[in-house]
Amino acid sequence: MAFDTVESDQPLDTEVDKEIREFVRREVVTTPGRQPDNESEVASNINSMLQRTTATSVQEIDKLITELQMLRDTLQSEAARVQSEIVEYATLSQAALHSTKLIAESLSQLKKDVPTPSD
Repeated sequence: MAFDTVESDQPLDTEVDKEIREFVRREVVTTPGRQPDNESEVASNINSMLQRTTATSVQEIDKLITELQMLRDTLQSEAARVQSEIVEYATLSQAALHSTKLIAESLSQLKKDVPTPSD
């Protein structure tokens, strides 16, 4: 099963690699022949490029986290509602059982008190 995960991650990795390569190509095309002056400028350019490429992913992750938190809250409120209904059902069941016993006792008492026609 772990092998399936690795295989399914590979298309995503290649897609990300493709997007990064395309982004770098666009950067080179928009500023042809320009070379960075020093290492800090190279680092700054790389940092800027990484921030732009990861911004969408971070936003998507944040959106998913928010959705999952909303779903968790919904599930918790539904669990509380179902638990309350179960308690209500149990109480109603006990009341119905008690009523049934009272009715049965009353009927058996009535049978004893009613004279039979053969007397």
